[in-house]
Amino acid sequence: MGTPDFAVPTLNALVDAGHEVCAVYTQPPRRAGRGKQVRPGPVHARAEQLGIPVRHPVSLKGADEQEAFAALGADVAVVAAYGLLLPRAVLDAPVHGCLNVHGSLLPRWRGAAPIQRAILAGDAQTGITIMQMERGLDTGPMLMKAATPIGNKTAGQLHDELSQMGAGVMVETLAQLDQLQAEPQDDALTCHAAKIDKAEAKLDFAKPAEQLEREVRAFAPFPGAWCTIADERVKFLRAQVVDAQGAAGDVLDDQLTIACGKRALRPAVLQRAGKPAMPLEDYLRGRPVATGTRLS
Repeated sequence: MGTPDFAVPTLNALVDAGHEVCAVYTQPPRRAGRGKQVRPGPVHARAEQLGIPVRHPVSLKGADEQEAFAALGADVAVVAAYGLLLPRAVLDAPVHGCLNVHGSLLPRWRGAAPIQRAILAGDAQTGITIMQMERGLDTGPMLMKAATPIGNKTAGQLHDELSQMGAGVMVETLAQLDQLQAEPQDDALTCHAAKIDKAEAKLDFAKPAEQLEREVRAFAPFPGAWCTIADERVKFLRAQVVDAQGAAGDVLDDQLTIACGKRALRPAVLQRAGKPAMPLEDYLRGRPVATGTRLS
């Protein structure tokens, strides 16, 4: 049960490990692209390539859908970024219940955007948790974990790394399912990983440069941290902290070093609206920004 790119490696790993995937559940195809054509999601498309039956109900709340799910007689349901709530009847139908590939080290971040929130908070590491699903939001007992350092990775890089890691950890979990002891989560240690609001992506240079650099990484590649330069919205996809001071928002030199509430920020990769990403030197070659310019 999954929908976006994040879940595709898990589907591939289940098949490669020899598991019989009796059905794939995914969200309904949606209109996308310039022509707004109806397109299946990544998991849907991959399941069709593998010859696996695909089901894409709008909801699982109806009795007919719940009966159809139970009729599969599944040993376990593997869930990765599915996007629909699973009612109690669905959670209880498989012999071993529903196991979720969660993109953080529970119970630290529960919710829709654990990768981005971990970066924004300055966490040293994140990872994958395989969790026995229950009706609460990411509250179920934990079966297995794997960690990775965050370092200076972007959300996009962590997404790809964790999607591969999650696939491997899920296969390992299934291989040991009869021996694993589920560990309850400590609710006192949890934070809510709220969905990213596009309004969060606007850079506020009154903040410390270290925090803004984390925002740049957390919002890359989407929605993209941005500011206005010469009346044009420009995204920062990579940036570095520079040991310099000045009035917040002022450009301090010819390398687009921008003073912040503490220290300064220098973009390394930028993207203009409708244009490909480019290194700082390429951006400045075509659109130099004078020292003393105030950015907002």
